[in-house]
Amino acid sequence: MSAHCMLTGAKPGFGNAISHSHRRTSRRFDPNIQTKRYWLPGEGRYVRLRLSTKAIRTVDAIGVEAAVARIRARGVKV
Repeated sequence: MSAHCMLTGAKPGFGNAISHSHRRTSRRFDPNIQTKRYWLPGEGRYVRLRLSTKAIRTVDAIGVEAAVARIRARGVKV
């Protein structure tokens, strides 16, 4: 399961974990991805979207129809 947001395109960032002795090891910063199901009235069906929590707030603001249009414009299949 990839840690990518369907709406914003958020993906993991990479950096270093630094210990108390200042040794560096690689680590990964994953976005907070949640699976959420929305009713899509234009198509009469539910869609299951993998969104970051920021994108969930965006969907609440702009509506699910506009959000799905943006996702499809990015080339992601819904």
